[in-house]
Amino acid sequence: MIYICIPAHNEEQTIGLLLWKIRGLMSEFGRDYEILVFNDNSTDRTGEVLETYRSKLPLRVLKKDVSVGNSVALELLLREAVTSTKYPKRDSAITLQADFSENPEAIVSLVRALEGGSDIVAGSITTSNTKTPFLRKGLRSLAEILLGKAYHGAPVTDPLCGFRAYRLIVLKKAFNASKKRPLVDSKGWLANLEFLGAVAPYARKISEWSVESSHISRSHPIKLNIVGTFRGILRARQEIVWEN
Repeated sequence: MIYICIPAHNEEQTIGLLLWKIRGLMSEFGRDYEILVFNDNSTDRTGEVLETYRSKLPLRVLKKDVSVGNSVALELLLREAVTSTKYPKRDSAITLQADFSENPEAIVSLVRALEGGSDIVAGSITTSNTKTPFLRKGLRSLAEILLGKAYHGAPVTDPLCGFRAYRLIVLKKAFNASKKRPLVDSKGWLANLEFLGAVAPYARKISEWSVESSHISRSHPIKLNIVGTFRGILRARQEIVWEN
């Protein structure tokens, strides 16, 4: 079973198209799958769009009464996948965003890499089909510099990318070791780095796959929390130590 985990907040413009794209890909791929979407207290028509697809897809929608944020939503989805599986050594989870910023066509390649022996397959985003906003690109470059070894010592070239495939046994071991505590405290890109640092010790083999950004993606306003981001970078520098 492949669990495709998608956190969503106010994604009425893209979530339906993404789900339909995944349906076509997985039908052709011929693997059993389930889509897990966390509707993070959306105030637009995201919930209505999801409801229209529940009868057409193997789709399960999770939600809470309050907004939890993208990183918490993603971890809740992965915990749900681990709880649902009967075969954690065989089954897998794919994580991607609902805004179509990551091309879902790479799902098949990520799963094939798992089937080839990897325990974690990390996407490495390329932007040949899109123009990355200057501010977003600049903030990412600055974060890479400030993170130092926490970034450059990672087992993949793009540890800030959240488009990944996990063998569920790896996640199960990480969650068990955390004793129900959240694996991440950061948000956004930093959460992707922190989560990789938490689960990597339980993986025998980590590989990566080049993934193109989708030209269909919808740009979100860039919300800056300078103090929170700086604290997250300092925490990552101190806490994330990669094995040589």
